[in-house]
Amino acid sequence: MAPLWSSASVVLSLSLGAAAWPYSTYSSMGFQPPQLEVNQTGTTADGLLFLGPRGGVQPAGQAALIYDNAGNLVYEGPEEVTANFMVQQLNGSDVITFWAGDMLDLGFGYGTVHILDNTYQEIHTVTLTGDFVTADGQTRESYIDLHESHITPQNTLLVTAYNVTQHDLTSVGGNSTDYMLDSHFYEIDISTNEILNSWSALDHEDQIPLTTSHQKIGVSGTSENPWDAYHINAITATNHGYLVSLRHMWSGFYLDHNGTIIWHISGDTGGDFAPSGNTNFSWQHDMRVHNETDDGLILNLFNNANTGSDSEGDTTGLSLSINLQDKTVTGLKSLSDPNDPIKSVSQGSYQLLGADEDANVFMDYGSISKVKEYDGNGNIVFTAQFGDDNAVASYRGYRCQWSAVPFWKPSLYVNRTSDGASVYMSWNGATDYDSWNIYAPSSVNSTAGPQIGNATRTGFETRVDLTDLPTNYIQVSALQDGNILGSSEVVPF
Repeated sequence: MAPLWSSASVVLSLSLGAAAWPYSTYSSMGFQPPQLEVNQTGTTADGLLFLGPRGGVQPAGQAALIYDNAGNLVYEGPEEVTANFMVQQLNGSDVITFWAGDMLDLGFGYGTVHILDNTYQEIHTVTLTGDFVTADGQTRESYIDLHESHITPQNTLLVTAYNVTQHDLTSVGGNSTDYMLDSHFYEIDISTNEILNSWSALDHEDQIPLTTSHQKIGVSGTSENPWDAYHINAITATNHGYLVSLRHMWSGFYLDHNGTIIWHISGDTGGDFAPSGNTNFSWQHDMRVHNETDDGLILNLFNNANTGSDSEGDTTGLSLSINLQDKTVTGLKSLSDPNDPIKSVSQGSYQLLGADEDANVFMDYGSISKVKEYDGNGNIVFTAQFGDDNAVASYRGYRCQWSAVPFWKPSLYVNRTSDGASVYMSWNGATDYDSWNIYAPSSVNSTAGPQIGNATRTGFETRVDLTDLPTNYIQVSALQDGNILGSSEVVPF
């Protein structure tokens, strides 16, 4: 992985249309992130916006990105394809986590999970090795798929992986020697990379028949284009094991710790539960368990209701109540914007922004480059767009509370003018500074110099025009409530 303040170009391995969306540029940093078109109409929850745009974005803006509510950039990571960029808890402390790697056109990928502390130091790099067969025939250093990187209360990491497997597909219209993708998940010890538990969907074919897949086999079935019967895309740790989302089955499966299936819920039939109200879902993402008890639980999910070849309806955010005693599922909430109906064919996320079900909900629309926040009554309070529809994607997006002081120094660019200099200051990833002090050292090696200016922070980059400068050197410091948090290098001009 490249250092977190530098950049390395990568090839985007997902076909999206070209985009002409505006992007931002800065003098003090070489970033070019997509601009956020923001519309706030109500009170949002606290926190910053965490996105991973890719597709029709500038190469210098395809990265893990943090924005504030006004659309100002706060942080940009290395130039690479990322997913699941968010704040999680590890050993009682806030960390940011994200997947980075190669995303294949088949809809999954191979990469690693990076865990950073609140200075952006990488404290853990989680990898997955093993005897995997890849669709492109390449050997990888790590086979973690992009779909999941969830830290459990036990400080372990749940990840997905896809393995090309030869299997008899005559029951679904294929051949006896065809190839398919087996959906795996792994629970990994974060400190040691030791695999603690694993699960294979194909090992449970008796309970998850291939014939129940909604994904047509079509022309797939080769080793280069294997049939994706399951498409695992979310795993949640539960009181008794795990909940696994299989998108192409329109289902979630509740597993015991030993991997056996205890029950399943289906978006079209209800599965093991009798449906009541609006409980239908299809092609779902980000299925999560909330408020679990021995009697039942709340299931929240992003209901795409669309895929590349099939459309069921408008994309919604669903909240379902599952009663384990009487085996019923009841629709509690269906979120959508009546003024902006969306059909998201892939990806997406549903984030409950509080402990109660009536808290705000933040949704990322996956293949449609929008995020929306809904209040407890289902009203839109915030919308942001970061690319043209169907041209830029973000696998998931989150609103997270985050406070960080980077381990690197603030950045400074000085442009000489006819009567002085224009000074451009930024500190990538710093969340809490409010102002800048500007100094005029006597040389590059000076440790101090007279203060010649002060400026209030403005967005990601602050500009100040200075005249009658006493030296040809500038240094700046970022402050919070008058206390210096970090200082730049001395820059000659």
